[in-house]
Amino acid sequence: MELIAQYETVILVLAILFGMFMTWGIGANDVANAMGTSVGSGAISVRQAIVIAAIFEFLGAFLAGGHVTSTIRKGIINPTLVMDDPSILVLGMLASLLAAALWLLIASTRGWPVSTTHSIVGAIVGFAIAGIGVDSVHWEKIGQIITSWVVSPVLGGALSFVLMISIRRLILNTDAPFERAKKWSPIYVFLAGFVISLVTIFKGLKHLRLELTVPMSFAVAFAFGLLLAGISWPLIRKVRVDPDADHVFQYASVEKVFAPLMLFAAAAMAFAHGSNDVANGIGPLAAVVSIINSGGEVTQKAGLPVWILVLGGVGIVLGLATMGYRVIQTIGTSITALTPSRAYCATLAAAATVVLASRTGMPVSTTHIAVGAVIGVGLARGVGAIDLRVIGGIIVSWVLTLPIGGVLAALIFFTLKGMLS
Repeated sequence: MELIAQYETVILVLAILFGMFMTWGIGANDVANAMGTSVGSGAISVRQAIVIAAIFEFLGAFLAGGHVTSTIRKGIINPTLVMDDPSILVLGMLASLLAAALWLLIASTRGWPVSTTHSIVGAIVGFAIAGIGVDSVHWEKIGQIITSWVVSPVLGGALSFVLMISIRRLILNTDAPFERAKKWSPIYVFLAGFVISLVTIFKGLKHLRLELTVPMSFAVAFAFGLLLAGISWPLIRKVRVDPDADHVFQYASVEKVFAPLMLFAAAAMAFAHGSNDVANGIGPLAAVVSIINSGGEVTQKAGLPVWILVLGGVGIVLGLATMGYRVIQTIGTSITALTPSRAYCATLAAAATVVLASRTGMPVSTTHIAVGAVIGVGLARGVGAIDLRVIGGIIVSWVLTLPIGGVLAALIFFTLKGMLS
């Protein structure tokens, strides 16, 4: 406690800097996962993706990012073991933020789509083992995370595969694919609006004190899906056949019909992502601020000041704008070639899997789901349509995330402890 009182200003400044660095990493890596399919399909440009994300990621983080957040991310460690010495937790949260942010910087530079949740969890585990002891870690949670390496991509991939097959049978493999695309597109827009709004309701709005029952949630999502379908209908009707483009690519005009869907999907996914994953960056920051403001009291929940939400939103947008293009390239072009219809399937499948996971408590990673969904779309055209070398590199980066985050956090923890003691 003496350490906190003596270095209160230094600790607060470091927490803000490291928290900003972490949210920058989320923008550079995780947001790129959400926008990669839209950009890779050609539905929107990188610049448009940055503008859409800047608006809707920030709105999601600020409006629905949560007024109460868990200070011990995902219940990974037992906070009662540091009640007598809160400075350990403060230094640990600082070390975890910096370690996770450094790993996200490395991964983003390489174009690896890794899980920001797993990055911060691995960092917290590393600090806990080094600073508190092996028994402080809830190891069953780590087992769930390892399970998610398989569960997440398989679920996302299976659903995107089914959606892609449905589009091929209902639209592409028919005598009049363009007319069928215009007929079915509003229904697919409805599905996208319905599912993505459920993601937001179930995972993003829980902190706005909107007590919606499951039937009410489905009713709101249904209404939102109808609204999007109604808005999209005039845009879809304006699409005309392009004979020259069809001569180069048989389904070029059909794909133009799906382009408006990706605009809606990109905006909705950005809002849902901002509302949910901003906690990975600002949760540990909120823990440090809470301990300082409470005079050293360690609690499981911490109030989340508005300025922290703003900081998180700004950091996410800056990360996407400066480094996000690398991971966007991996998701959007390196795994498999994407068109608007394929990107739509991947986006909807990822959103639907997140909804399923959030309601059943399955341990999944949104990043891994997004990657699996893109792989599933590629597999619908055969194994030869995906780049196995790229997928192998991504899987290696997933496996490395927990141990590297943990080792970095332990080293940084001891460094900070030595400097401030």
